[in-house]
Amino acid sequence: MTATATPEAEKTPLFGDEEKRVVLDPLWDNNPISTQMLGICSALAVTTGLKVSIVMGISVICVMAMANVAISLLRNMIPSKIRIVVQLVVVSGAVIIVDQVLKAYAFDLSKQLGVFISLIITNCIVMGRLEAFAMGNPPWRSLLDGISNGLGYAWVICLVGAVREVFGGGKLMGVQVIPDSLYEAGYVNNGLMVLAPGAFLLLGVIVWVQRAISGKVEE
Repeated sequence: MTATATPEAEKTPLFGDEEKRVVLDPLWDNNPISTQMLGICSALAVTTGLKVSIVMGISVICVMAMANVAISLLRNMIPSKIRIVVQLVVVSGAVIIVDQVLKAYAFDLSKQLGVFISLIITNCIVMGRLEAFAMGNPPWRSLLDGISNGLGYAWVICLVGAVREVFGGGKLMGVQVIPDSLYEAGYVNNGLMVLAPGAFLLLGVIVWVQRAISGKVEE
């Protein structure tokens, strides 16, 4: 007699429709910076160059992935009244791990990022995803959500960092990209790009372009 498989016994696909939505939405349609307008402060502060932006983006991805999985595993054991405290403790632990790795293998970049790595603890994107997603979803989806939201954050700050570095200093990752002939012809680096208002303007342009392409510009 053949046993009938129950729904519980059926394997859930690793990349079903829901998992694909979790991965793709934060990259564009529900981007944490350009759509949700979260993490703006760090995006303004750490985007002075592409290298620093990349390191900050990778750091946020790692923290979000670790924290999301940890909270998802613990979600049924966390008392509702102290869930925010538990989330902060978990994020703090993940940030400490990332910070120590940076100090061990990329000390100069760690010094450049300074306090901003520690401030990932209070980043609205991280805390928001823990509360809105990890507390109600299994570990695999929570891992995907953390990585994809981190990637959504990372590509925006890397774009801003690249533009600021090129137009503010004429270089990208330390390599000169604006030729000397332009400088000899009178070209001058844009001083606004090395200041926070320059990053703010660039973020505004990215938000406008992203929403225009997605058809979300309000009339």
